[in-house]
Amino acid sequence: MAPGVFIKERSSGVRTITGAGTSTPAFLGYTVRGPQAPTPPVRISSWSEFVDTFHFRSPMGAEELGRELERLTGAITEAEAELERLGTDFAEKATAGETPILTQPELIVLAAVRHADLAGEAVSEEDRQAAEAVAKKVTEAEDLAGPYGLWIAAGNELAGLERREKELTVLAAYFERSGKIQLPEAVYGFFANGGTSCYVLRLDPDKPLAGEVDGNPDQRTGLAGLKTVPDVTMVAVPDVWREDMTPETGATIMGQVVGHCVTMRNRLTLLEPPPDTAPADVPRFLGHLASPDEDAAAFTALYYPWVNVPGVDGIPRTVVPSGHLAGVWARTDAERGVFKAPANQNLRGVLSLPTLLTDQRHGELNDKGVNCLRVFPDRGLLVWGARTRSSSRDWRYLNVRRLVSFLSDSIRQSSTWAVFEPNDDRLWGTLRHSVSSFLIDQWRQGALLGRTPDEAFYVICDRTNNTSSTIDAGQVICDIGVAPVRPAEFVHFTITQIAGQPGANS
Repeated sequence: MAPGVFIKERSSGVRTITGAGTSTPAFLGYTVRGPQAPTPPVRISSWSEFVDTFHFRSPMGAEELGRELERLTGAITEAEAELERLGTDFAEKATAGETPILTQPELIVLAAVRHADLAGEAVSEEDRQAAEAVAKKVTEAEDLAGPYGLWIAAGNELAGLERREKELTVLAAYFERSGKIQLPEAVYGFFANGGTSCYVLRLDPDKPLAGEVDGNPDQRTGLAGLKTVPDVTMVAVPDVWREDMTPETGATIMGQVVGHCVTMRNRLTLLEPPPDTAPADVPRFLGHLASPDEDAAAFTALYYPWVNVPGVDGIPRTVVPSGHLAGVWARTDAERGVFKAPANQNLRGVLSLPTLLTDQRHGELNDKGVNCLRVFPDRGLLVWGARTRSSSRDWRYLNVRRLVSFLSDSIRQSSTWAVFEPNDDRLWGTLRHSVSSFLIDQWRQGALLGRTPDEAFYVICDRTNNTSSTIDAGQVICDIGVAPVRPAEFVHFTITQIAGQPGANS
């Protein structure tokens, strides 16, 4: 009613596309403890959270814990002998003389209830009351107060030592179990190399791994459970190479994981050959995997060799590199973008490599799609490969495969608004605009090749590909073509020595 300036906000109708996540892995394997296995995907945001949920904390290392257990064993033996001596002395003084203070049945009841209390066992109410009556008689007797107090103190000391031994025995079992599994090392390596969050699926160690990996869709376990988690973009099974695992069985399990990634189309598998595989034997193992000509090879990233790490429990060991590499992928995505090849990056949390490669051997493995880890003077340990196992020119490089997955996933997730909209020119124009705007942003960031947007991509969504038949079928077709950047794997320099010219100034 009053004169003045009034502003009304109105939607422009422009639909924007938001980039999907690319840095979240899923690790399937075994843990020291945690929820009842197998578990559905559990999101973990830090190493500390993983320890609280699936691992353990110890006030001492494994070696110190072993020495403490040995000391406790001797101390418990001495405490038992002292308790027996004091108990015998107390019993003799309580039942000695013509008029003993306690009868033999009373002494038996008191000792039985006392031992049950120290062991944490249940005692009937009748026995409890009888033992309390006997203890009252003892404390009222001047001659028995001293021996009884010494006997009680010795029992308490022995109980404390036994409780401590039980606690350390549990920790020792945790250390032993941790030394036989790989998943904690993979999760630690992921966070150490720049990862921010991951999913952990705990499998049952008492069942064959091949049967557990597929999982149950109703219980959301294994790979079936991962289908309900759209933000997962990497999958690894660090515990695939158990002590009794043969290369053939391991390759079969890897094939299950790769098949899952092929079905989902937005995630890749990180693999490694069996432990202690010599460089010359890696091609033989590759024969157990999918052929490089198959679609599955484009969703497979294989790294060699394994890595030597300090160990999450303070015990140096050799572990699979998949967790560390997942962290490198996440770090590269955050610093540069998914279009940057995750190579020429240092590995954090790694001491050394058990196998050092020559340039010639590296070239042979690189040609077969094996990404090698190398050590270079003054630069340390680097990831020196970024290929899939595919022989196709289109899907040879990891960053190209991941970029296309990222683009398709982003466009798919941000275009659900178009479902059930009127299928006409207005809808097609809106789709063209939103997709083109998104791809222009990617081109400006350096993800697409070309001097102009027209050289970098095209988007077709009009009467040329949306005909009357597709409209009648309720379909909207939007054809998109992109020119992704490829890594400069081989940099060639030509150096020419120029001789001094006659008459030139000296």
